[in-house]
Amino acid sequence: MVDKDTEVCVCNSLTAEDIAKCIKEHDLKTLEELLAQDFLPMADKCESCKDEGFHNDGINIPLIFALVQKGEL
Repeated sequence: MVDKDTEVCVCNSLTAEDIAKCIKEHDLKTLEELLAQDFLPMADKCESCKDEGFHNDGINIPLIFALVQKGEL
């Protein structure tokens, strides 16, 4: 399980909880919708938060999206 306070998008200082709230509040159904939205910018300055994670730990936006979809975050 990912800690909700884990910073996922370092460039925009977004935690797992910030991203999860965005997904839930805006009822985003796909990863593409999440990345394309403009009310909470993320993954717009570097690619690491979409790929391997900032710390090469695998904690990235797709993982957070999947955890929200499963109801685990």
